[in-house]
Amino acid sequence: MADGIFARDNHFGELIMKRFFTAIVFSAVLFSFAGCANRPVAEPDTITQVSTIDAILAGNYDGQMTLDELSQYGNFGIGTYHALDGEMILAGDKEFYQVKADGTILKASLDALTPFAVVSEFFPEIVLSIDEPCGIDRVKTLVDEAVSNPNIFIAIKITGDFRKMKTRSVPAQVKPYPPLAEVTKTQPEFSADNVAGTIVGFCCPPFVKGVNMPGYHLHFLANDRSIGGHVLDFTFSKGTIYADICHRFTMILPKDSKILGDADLSKDRSAELEKAEK
Repeated sequence: MADGIFARDNHFGELIMKRFFTAIVFSAVLFSFAGCANRPVAEPDTITQVSTIDAILAGNYDGQMTLDELSQYGNFGIGTYHALDGEMILAGDKEFYQVKADGTILKASLDALTPFAVVSEFFPEIVLSIDEPCGIDRVKTLVDEAVSNPNIFIAIKITGDFRKMKTRSVPAQVKPYPPLAEVTKTQPEFSADNVAGTIVGFCCPPFVKGVNMPGYHLHFLANDRSIGGHVLDFTFSKGTIYADICHRFTMILPKDSKILGDADLSKDRSAELEKAEK
């Protein structure tokens, strides 16, 4: 009788212990998921944008998101830094580069802030091999023909050798911030011949006018970090073009109403954008 009671009590004890450990594990899993729920997950075929291009054109250069936060939305993208301090390049490895106005190229701290950026998780569906020289317009045509849908977003990466490369950057500004078209009147420009590197950027459809830049917006980073910045012109010698078709678009506006609250974003700034970008 005693042996039987001991056996039942022992089994009951084992059952209690199993349920106890199960509860602990389950709680740990829930805690883990709760922590993850507060962090965005970068989804494929999705472009995430911080602020609007018209806000930048109007001179709203105050950073609103850290690069650490931005990296949660993708490993690939372009943008600028707080106070318009240079051009941003994120080439697919979650390493942010900053092309300063003097041509210096730095790895940016994840604590740095951005007032405007466009990022995605890069998974190209289209790969084009180039083995003869072609200019920037020809490259755009090749991508347009490969994608065929003009009303979709495209993330673009071009790697290889460039016969010629011309870029620009922008100097950091102080308040009261001037509009972008004024800043770019005296923008520093850089040129290089026979340089290997990577172009990163996006092609946006016409209907994003005011939100982003319709058409191509490209940044360059040389492999040897000798030149980088916003692409003005290039001649591609040989290499590969990668295109990722993106059918989702998300825009994040600042929570702080002071950042955009006083901005007049009702104006048509197309002419300003044309001057600033080209």
